[in-house]
Amino acid sequence: MGQVGQVGQVGRNDVNAKALWWAGPLTVVAAVLLVWATRAVAVPLFGLNGEFPPLTYGGLAFFTVVGVGLGVLVFAGVAMISSTPIPTYRRIALVALALSMIPDFWLPGNVPGATWPIAIVLMVTHVAAWAPTVFILTNPALIAARRVA
Repeated sequence: MGQVGQVGQVGRNDVNAKALWWAGPLTVVAAVLLVWATRAVAVPLFGLNGEFPPLTYGGLAFFTVVGVGLGVLVFAGVAMISSTPIPTYRRIALVALALSMIPDFWLPGNVPGATWPIAIVLMVTHVAAWAPTVFILTNPALIAARRVA
């Protein structure tokens, strides 16, 4: 008799590797758009210098594409080697989110033009990139292998 798993639990062989070919790019695009939306609201709302290089649309796009792109590759690797890829990846992503904010704490007082409000908005953009990454890549409805009855 088979083992009964938790609702929504997806094991190693249950991740549809082909789905990552569309879910990966979708994740990157969704993250960039959400990061840009965060910037579009935050800069005028808080009167921030939108020309501060990491806060420009180009700077945000570059760092988001690189970071989320690496996140997609990490998920693919975790899906191949872990017996519980979704909870494992969620933990890895949470640690990566926390670590990604460390440079933002260093900015004020060390980089010309960097202020605490800018640093905090940059940290919020990290969360804006993290959220769709974790939601899309670990959503069993999107990436789970389909069973044929």
